Amino acid sequence: MRIRPARTTRKLNSQAWARYSIKKPKKNYIKALPHTSLLIFRMGTDRPDYDIRLLLTSEQDVQLRSNALEAARQAANKYLEREIPNGYFLRVITYPHNVLREKRMATGAGADRISQGMTLAFGKPSAVAARVFEGEPVFELKTDSSKRKVAYTALKRAASKLSGTYKIVVEKIEKEKGEAA
Repeated sequence: MRIRPARTTRKLNSQAWARYSIKKPKKNYIKALPHTSLLIFRMGTDRPDYDIRLLLTSEQDVQLRSNALEAARQAANKYLEREIPNGYFLRVITYPHNVLREKRMATGAGADRISQGMTLAFGKPSAVAARVFEGEPVFELKTDSSKRKVAYTALKRAASKLSGTYKIVVEKIEKEKGEAA
């Protein structure tokens, strides 16, 4: 069975549901946690001499599945690695905690005799997602101001893989007084 479209899970119309505990397994609502597609959170080289920071910030409340975050991370990282190798530091800020449930329905000929409809439609855990609120950053990218255009394009590519609308906020990184400029 294929993965459901993002439009079925992107709205924050229900409460967060992430009750999974290793210490107290009897208190779990979830017996087995679905795996996350997003495994790498820091890419590039983190150096103290970067002078600008770009943030990919959400303009609306949205729920992002882990596979969408992974696709966005790969798109941005691949572009940055090709254009400015070892000249950036990319970090995924959000983490997919929220467990999504799905009520699997029978389809096809004779499905009406098998299916119970929405009776007891609590569903089984199918994926994990990050709940992102308006103004919250999803990605952080540090680089030199001379490579600002490339960094901006990389974050635009990442935003195209995610549900919702995003803006890119550019900030200057202030050097501490103890550091040599």
